[in-house]
Amino acid sequence: MSQGGLCPPVRRMVMRRYAALGLLLAVGLTGCTVEEAGAPPPAESESSDPAVNRPEARQSDVLAQLETVAVKGRAPRTGYDRDHFGRGWKDPDRNGCDARNDILRRDLEDAVAKPGTQGCVILSGHLEDPFTGEVIEFVRGQDTSTEVQIDHVVAVSDAWQKGAQLMDPDERVEFANDPLNLLAVDGPTNSAKGDGDAATWLPPNRGFRCDYVARQTAVKAKYELWVTSAERDAIHRIVTTQCPE
Repeated sequence: MSQGGLCPPVRRMVMRRYAALGLLLAVGLTGCTVEEAGAPPPAESESSDPAVNRPEARQSDVLAQLETVAVKGRAPRTGYDRDHFGRGWKDPDRNGCDARNDILRRDLEDAVAKPGTQGCVILSGHLEDPFTGEVIEFVRGQDTSTEVQIDHVVAVSDAWQKGAQLMDPDERVEFANDPLNLLAVDGPTNSAKGDGDAATWLPPNRGFRCDYVARQTAVKAKYELWVTSAERDAIHRIVTTQCPE
């Protein structure tokens, strides 16, 4: 989509995102389709890559961006509430679909949407899980939906302790629904992650760790969040040993 086709608020948001991302992730738009006539296209963002488990981040780009992120101690968790980042999933790109279904549509292969929802309720598909490297069959339902969860690459609780307390409410909602910070992943593995940062938790799939910490770095740079010294050292170690140059 050309910038000329965007309304001014959306154009400003897109430009802000690209300015924050820089050259970090050399990614393209997804080529997946949704099996429902009239469905909106997959969520378009700088994080819409065709295979999120294939790292595209280059070592020099990530290290350069990491240098822009402040290093401070972790602030107290005092006052944290998930609702400070908005209640439930929102629709920041105003395409009629909430962020969860946008990410399911983006990350699932062969995604099938509920008829009559304009592609906004994803019923099934299969996920090449970036956290474990396994293929997970997703089926929407009370007992099955949690098998695939939407991960905040930078956890909201971690963000709260590293600068998000200073954000205004609208910016926190944007952070919690930003496609750059969201990935469809294996539910149990995501639950095990909790609010861990790169110093305390990494995906079991070693081949995804470069892209994972690169995304964390991009998100923290974009929203002017900080890292702890242990977190910075962990990111630096992974980038210098696992990211391609």
